[in-house]
Amino acid sequence: MAGDAVPRGTSDVARVEAPVTLKAYAMCAFAAFGGIFFGYDSGYINGVMGMDVFIHTVDGPDASALESSKKSLITSILSCGTFFGALMAGDIADAIGRRTTVILGCLVFMVGVALQTAHSSGLGLIVSGRLVSGFGVGFVSAILILYMSEIAPKKVRGAIVSGYQFCVTVGLLLASAVNYGTQHRPDTSSYRIPIALQILWALILAIGLFVLPESPRYFVRKGQLEKAAGVLGRLRGHPVESDYIREELAEIVANHEYEMSLIPQNGYFGTWMNCFRGSLFKSGSNLRRIILGTSLQMMQQWTGVNFVFYFGTTFFQQLGTDSDPFIISLTTTLVNVFSTPIAFWSMEKVGRRPLLLWGALGMVVCQFIVAIVGTILPTDPQAIKAMIAFICVYIFFFASTWGPGAWVVIGEIYPLPIRARGVALSTASNWLWNCIIAVITPYMVDADKGNLGPKVFYVWGGLCTCAFVYAYFLIPETKGLTLEQVDRMFEETTPRKSSKWVPSGTYAADMGLTGTEKTAKEVEHAEV
Repeated sequence: MAGDAVPRGTSDVARVEAPVTLKAYAMCAFAAFGGIFFGYDSGYINGVMGMDVFIHTVDGPDASALESSKKSLITSILSCGTFFGALMAGDIADAIGRRTTVILGCLVFMVGVALQTAHSSGLGLIVSGRLVSGFGVGFVSAILILYMSEIAPKKVRGAIVSGYQFCVTVGLLLASAVNYGTQHRPDTSSYRIPIALQILWALILAIGLFVLPESPRYFVRKGQLEKAAGVLGRLRGHPVESDYIREELAEIVANHEYEMSLIPQNGYFGTWMNCFRGSLFKSGSNLRRIILGTSLQMMQQWTGVNFVFYFGTTFFQQLGTDSDPFIISLTTTLVNVFSTPIAFWSMEKVGRRPLLLWGALGMVVCQFIVAIVGTILPTDPQAIKAMIAFICVYIFFFASTWGPGAWVVIGEIYPLPIRARGVALSTASNWLWNCIIAVITPYMVDADKGNLGPKVFYVWGGLCTCAFVYAYFLIPETKGLTLEQVDRMFEETTPRKSSKWVPSGTYAADMGLTGTEKTAKEVEHAEV
């Protein structure tokens, strides 16, 4: 069947597919807006920690730079809060809905921002505020990916979820621009303005989500099929009586019933244990998928890109460059922004697996060049410019591949009964390693500690080599498949053969729940 003219993801049993409407694009694109305040919150601290007023506020009027321990604490505490927020988000999303959980995350985030804005001396409010904000970011970063994956049509799911990462890069750029504009203000407004502006992004997302629909797969999970049909009709731009909606809903229901038949229902802790059922050596097992999702997000952090975005300003100051470190940091975020949209096209045309492979290889080359040049010619002005140029090329490879790719894949690999918890665990892994890197990097790089300087890129290059090997053996190709077809693909093939896999049937047909039988009768009177 792989050699026929039928597009991947189309089976002999079900060939009816709804076209992608402007409404679907608009809804998913707005949901991706949440990436802006995630990116902004990650990026503003980079410049703020290099501002004289902030340094004097935290370390006293005679300080010229923050101590490594304080930089480590201020940066990493957000990731600590986000780790626990992401873990909590899966349960909350299954209980009250994906959309409502994101709105709740926005409210928690704004409380944290208010605490940070009130900061006037020492570390107390800035650290506690970033911890509280982290819980909100954890809710949003975990559940927005889940929400977007569940509402997006399969043809553009990779591109739409990549839009989230694009918004993250826009947030980083906005943070760099605001930091650059306020760095020379003589009072605390220099850092309070960048901090307080975050409330605007959270408000926009929270208000906008009130008019977006809940995920149809959440309603299926709750047994509310009429609501699920109505949302699908709204998302796809077709009446619920149409074959498009009947077939898609039938497959979602059948897949859910199939997965539930395999998973024991034995209370709260039992449902968490379901995430870890199955053999490590069986690609379709829940345990294997959880390990895949959490390790993929670990690998994304191991690329070292957040070293540039968290500590870039102070790192470029340490290099001794003649250029303004704030301008260089702004340049790196511009590269990040303009490189990410490439994934909108390549994620669906090239595929997830090839992008992650080539992206890792490109990063390895750039990182070792930076490390070697920094070792041989650490103070040469031309060598420093070359290092900055290759750092920008390295960011290009990350932004167009691993940046969006890791988020796309974790939104696709889990079956519906454990999807919210699976995505939450994967996101928590991202933030756990984000936190670890934020804690240890100042001790590795700063002159008064490990003093690695540009030699730290040997570490990132070695880890990206691991990422290349990891992607080759473990990352499957999910391009062009529905979430239900991805579930079946895991059971029938291996990652290295996954790009050639084509579905031979559907869960709906196997279970007798076709769009013209049981499911259609349950939803035929639902309103759009």
